[in-house]
This record gives sequence, structure tokens and C-alpha cells, in this order.
Amino acid sequence: MTTEAYRDEADDATTPVADPRPTAAPHWSVADGVLDGNAPTGDPHTAWDRRRTDYRLVNPANRPKLTVIVVGTGLAGAGAAAALGELGYNVECFTFHDAPRRAHSVAAQGGINAARGRKVDGDSLSRFVIDTLKGGDFRAREADVLRLAEESVRVIDHLQAIGAPFAREYGGQLATRSFGGVQVSRTYYTRGQTGQQLQVAASQALLRQVARGTVNLHTRTEMLDLIVADGRAQGIITRDLVTGHVQAWGAHAVVLATGGYGSVFFHSTLAVNSNATATWRAHRRGALFASPSFVQFHPTALPVSSRWQSKTVLMSESLRNDGWIWVPMTPGDERHPNDIPEPERDYYLERRYPAYGNLTPRDIASRAARAEIVAGRGVGPLKNSVYLDFRDALNRLGRTVIAARYGNLFDMYRDVTGEDPYRQPMRIAPGAHFTMGGLWSDYDQMTSIPGLFVGGEAGNNYHGANRLGANSLLSACVDGWFTLPYSVPNWLAVLVGTPPLSPDAPEATVALEQVRRRSEQLIGNPGSQRPTQFHRRLGEILYAGCGVSRSEASLRRAVEQVWDLRVEFWADVRVGGSGAQLNQELERAWRVADFLELAELMVIDALDRTESCGAHFREEYAWPDGEARRNDDDWLSVSAWESTADGFVRHSEPLDFGLVPLQVRDYR
Repeated sequence: MTTEAYRDEADDATTPVADPRPTAAPHWSVADGVLDGNAPTGDPHTAWDRRRTDYRLVNPANRPKLTVIVVGTGLAGAGAAAALGELGYNVECFTFHDAPRRAHSVAAQGGINAARGRKVDGDSLSRFVIDTLKGGDFRAREADVLRLAEESVRVIDHLQAIGAPFAREYGGQLATRSFGGVQVSRTYYTRGQTGQQLQVAASQALLRQVARGTVNLHTRTEMLDLIVADGRAQGIITRDLVTGHVQAWGAHAVVLATGGYGSVFFHSTLAVNSNATATWRAHRRGALFASPSFVQFHPTALPVSSRWQSKTVLMSESLRNDGWIWVPMTPGDERHPNDIPEPERDYYLERRYPAYGNLTPRDIASRAARAEIVAGRGVGPLKNSVYLDFRDALNRLGRTVIAARYGNLFDMYRDVTGEDPYRQPMRIAPGAHFTMGGLWSDYDQMTSIPGLFVGGEAGNNYHGANRLGANSLLSACVDGWFTLPYSVPNWLAVLVGTPPLSPDAPEATVALEQVRRRSEQLIGNPGSQRPTQFHRRLGEILYAGCGVSRSEASLRRAVEQVWDLRVEFWADVRVGGSGAQLNQELERAWRVADFLELAELMVIDALDRTESCGAHFREEYAWPDGEARRNDDDWLSVSAWESTADGFVRHSEPLDFGLVPLQVRDYR
């Protein structure tokens, strides 16, 4: 089935949404035909230039008459809203935060990649593409990765121009450092605060457009549904988180830049309020959801020290530039790490992957850490972590240099743990982090619902089965500043002269009523358990069954457990208060209900994909040395899922690689 054929069959919002309470055990089927990623044909090196040249344009006089909704104010959302506002379009921008700068992009601390090739270390645009495709285990669209590389050069210059204070070398050039999965230095950074500083710059650019009147900013407002009319996205339903007011908004196009869904695992490096409701509601309206099981576990998260923690804490991957990762050779060694002599330490990444060592990609480093922990060589009070040691770097470079590079990270570690990383090694462990899956989109960032676009981690198209460190900030910025401002106007050009959907239109009224009815179901449910209790249990199921490693047995068990939990949720969840006021329990209940549905699809996707690739590691599909074993004969494709009344349906987009030949992913 082609993209166009699928879009022709998109349901309008007038089709009743099924009762959320589960009634039948989950199952799935495979659709006929294939999805078309709509990438330009011909020379891939000129594809993006040719596509931009072919895009339709909108007369500046007509732009204020066209309305675009942007949901999310992270780097992708703020960039898209600011750029479209600067172009003169009428932009309605929504965030559930109290200010745009609080978006979760602030948490990406280590840096942002760019193929600028300014250092004499062998880097180039081609090497960037090779590293990214190889890092994603050849499960990403090659054309999109090439565009990411091309625009990376412009992104750094643009961010510097709008105020990002990148670190500099003594001679004045921008400084770089290395990240996992590469052997060159292409990561630009602002100490250990890169995401925060880029987010501040992007927020300033957004607020400039707010002051100019081209962007209307709606804070403390959460999207709860998508309005689809005449087969295309024409608006959203929101809830004011302070007053509880539910409202319909019409537009000519909708952009979702709402981040990833890693918090489905409960204990994750994401902010507690990060959720999947916007993208999942769009999926339930017909947008295909791609590769939901492709979830990255960050190898340098802080270990869980108590089951009552609400989240884990991310320590930047940049620390792996100067810190050495090791465990005691003797299982159960109770000595203080400083008392364990060098011959009794196992620097296992250096031993297993001598070419990359500490800079192996995140999925490989996380699996290696988990293997050491499972083997009994874990450290710390709960024996659930490994050491990240800066002793050698401190002796070689001195405390002043290390503090200049990572000072805020060291301070954060001390604040969280009470331990001084200048005096003893940090303790780190794999934690649920980034999601490579998301709403499926074509080369133009448009989903299977015409008029609905995605940006940043809400989409799926750049990272394949594993994201290289420092490519997340890059992909969000490329989408926000340099892709969506071209592709969205191309869509708007055919809508010039048409009004946006009225909030009183039948499709908007039906969607609004469905949201109200769902809220009433949650508030009126005569249960006894809070939503957070279900979320915590869901996380335990996913970590055990669909975590760093998976197997057919663990996945089949997880499918049953998630199903049982969904049934129990709708029978026994308790939400106090009402919908006509500030009600955080209602917010959590909405999000957990969506997480439960998404988790079911995640596990099914992992069970369906009978291979190991990147972060999707099926224990049955591994080489004799334990490394992931791809199955390119059967799975050289993206799985994009549709939800129907009869279950899940998998659509496939074939992948081909003309620039980078398929190869075994080897970092040794």
C-alpha cells in the first residue's frame, strides 16, 4: 500500500473512537503493499536541494491568512514556530509547561553533532552519514540522514548567531569533542549544558515572534486529541491545565514536536511529565506509528537507588571522553573502589571493543553493562551499577580542566548521590532514555495523515534502531529550523484562500465530546488505585520483558502482563477531583491510559521483528560472540503500525542504501 493510498483511506473525526476499555486480547496482521517514503530519486547528494527547489511557495501577502498549530516548544517545536512566524504565517503554539524554555530539550547536556570537518581528524560529510547509518544498524532512511548531515553545518552557525555560547579553542575556533559511535571529534558543546543553552536561544527566538504578533503562545495547555476532517489534520483538542477548560482549535496544518515516549518505562531519564499522549492520540486518529520497540537505554544514567524514585537521572555521555568504565573482576567485591588495585579492575569496554573502547555506541555499552551486572560484578548498595572513573583524567589534566568541561555534571552527581566524583568514581547504569520510534513520516516530515507533520523525537526517520550521542539536538534543530519551514508551506500553498476549520465544525464538536467523555470515564471510575501505581507496574513489566535485552519468552509474557494491567486499570483506577479545575491526577490518568496502549504495541513490535538490530536486541538472534545479528533478507524495512478495531496492522517501508553499503556493525 502506498502512502497516498493509505491517506485516501484516512478516517474522519466523525468516526467514533472505540471505547478505551480493552475487550479482546491483542493480535496483529500484515498489510499488503509497501509504504513510500517519498524521498527524491536521482543523485542523493543533490536530493535535498532539488526537493527544496520543487516546493510550492506562498505569497507573503497570503501567509498571515494561513494558520499552523505547533505543539511543543522544545528545539524542534520552538524552531518551527519561530521560523514559520518569521516567515509571516499565523502560528498557534502550545506547551504544557509554564514557559517554553522548560521543554525537555534542556536535558540533553553533552553536545550537538555537525559535519563541519574543521579539524584534521578525517571527518567529513560522508563519514557523518556512514557513522549515523551504521550507528542505527541500517534501519534509518538514507536520504533523511544525508539531509541531516548537510544541514548540520548550517545549524551550528545559526545557533551561534541566535546566541548559543559554544565553547571555543584558545585560537577562537569552536571547540569539539567526541561522542559514542565515532572516532572523530564533531560534537559542539557548551560545557555540560548544551541542551539548556540551545533551548534558551530557541526560546528567545520564539518569544521574539510572540512579541511581533506572529505567534500566539499557549502555556499550561495540553493537547488531548487531533481533529481530522476531509481526510486531513485540521486542528487539535486541548485542555487548560489550570482551569480544566477543554477547547477545539482549527488550523490549516498541525506540527507535533512533543518529544519521545521513554517515560513509558516509569523510571527513565525523561522529565516526570514527559508523555506520549499527543502522538498516541494522533496515531489513534490514523497516523502510523513506526518502530515503537526501538528504545535506547542510556549507559550513563544514575542507578535506581529506591523503588520509590520517580525517575532516573542522566549523566551526559560526554563524560565517556575522559572517564574510564570498569567493574571489579571479583563478583561481589565489597571494597571501596579506590582500594581496588589496577590488576583487579576490568575495563570491559576497552577489552571487548579496543577500537572504540569507552566510545562504543550506547546500545552496545548498555548491553555490556547489563551483562556485567547480571554476572554479579555490579557495584553500589544494590549491585546495579558500574563505575565511571575520572582518576586518570584528574591526574593528567587537573581538577581545573575537568571542572571546566564537566563541572555542572559533577555538581549534579554530588547533589543526587552525596558522593564526590572528584574523589571517587561515579556509579552509572543503563536507563530508559531516547525513543528512535515515533510517528511515521515521509521525507517531507508529513505523517500518513495529510497536513500532520512531526519534528524531533516525536518522529522516527533519522536514527534507525539506535541513536548516536549528540544527534538528538541536531535532528530536532534540523527539523525545526531547516526542514519544516520549507515542507509545511509546500502543503499550505494548496490551501490558500480556504479558512481554517471552525471550532464549531461537526468534526471538532465530535472530537471535543469524545475527549470530555473519556475524562468523565476516568473521573467517575469507582476504583481504588492511583494512576501512578499502574505506571510504576507497567515500567517493571517493560524493563523485565522489553528492556535492554528481549526474548520471545519475555515478550510473550509481557504482552499478557500489559493486557492484564490495561484491564485492571479501567476497572480499578481512581481519579479524585473534577475536570473543571487543576487536576494533576486526571492528567496522569490520561497519560497512563495512553502509555498502556502504546506499551502493548511496543511489545508486539518487538515480538514481530524476528532479528536483533541496534537497541532491539533479541537474545535468540545474536552472533556466537553475543553481538546483535541483523536479518536484512526479511527486515530491511521500517515497521509502521496502524491501530484498528480488529487489532494492529503492520505496514512496511522498504529501505535501500546506495551511499553506504550494508555491513556488519563492528566496533572492535
